[in-house]
Amino acid sequence: MDKVIVTVMLIISGIVASFAVFNGVYPAIERSGAAITSASDTLNNRIKSDIQIIEVNESGTLVNAWVKNIGSLEIVNIENSDVFFGPEDNFSRIVYGDISTPMPYWTYQMEGSASEWTPTETNKIIIHLASILSPDVYVFKIIIPNGIFDETFFGAE
Repeated sequence: MDKVIVTVMLIISGIVASFAVFNGVYPAIERSGAAITSASDTLNNRIKSDIQIIEVNESGTLVNAWVKNIGSLEIVNIENSDVFFGPEDNFSRIVYGDISTPMPYWTYQMEGSASEWTPTETNKIIIHLASILSPDVYVFKIIIPNGIFDETFFGAE
């Protein structure tokens, strides 16, 4: 009879220990799974996103750059993109803004009838400068919010 009681007590202890281990390990596994899912979604977004600078030119105190969405996802929060511009050995980040923003600043205008930067649509990035560019080689670089970028060099005459 003693062996039966000891066996029952060991079985109950084993079950209680199993539940304790499960309750301790399961939340950690759940958090790890959520982190992996989040990282996978971020990577998937980056893989499916791409842009290409088609043309850059200057016109007075404006620099116009046409950038095409060649990825398979819509680019959202365009104003959170980073635009860098300047002579190739001295460029800087240009802030997004409007007429009340100190120069230089940049704005954008979707081409054609597009209202969103969906795949195959072209976005015109306009850099508003305080003065006309001097003859030099300039760099234009745009980085969309998820880190995908493109850059090009062009000469101002």
